[in-house]
Amino acid sequence: MPWLILNHRKVSYPLSEEQVKDMLKKYDKNKDGKLSKHELILAFKEMGLHFCRWKAGKTLSLADNNCDGYINEDEMSEFVHYASRWGFKIS
Repeated sequence: MPWLILNHRKVSYPLSEEQVKDMLKKYDKNKDGKLSKHELILAFKEMGLHFCRWKAGKTLSLADNNCDGYINEDEMSEFVHYASRWGFKIS
């Protein structure tokens, strides 16, 4: 069972990896199919996480396999795996 943190409250309902991916896709503000550092920062803030700029940079350095500065669809699984370190438990 994963925990999803929204607005500094813990909400306990099961989330699959696909559900987390779909949730993150809503932060793709320019609809280019990938998440920029700025979009990641906004997503993390809305999720109630702390140190959003640092986490966005760390996420890009770990999950951005092609080093283009974005998290694309192919890299999303790695991103979700990395995010599980912050309290997301993905089934």
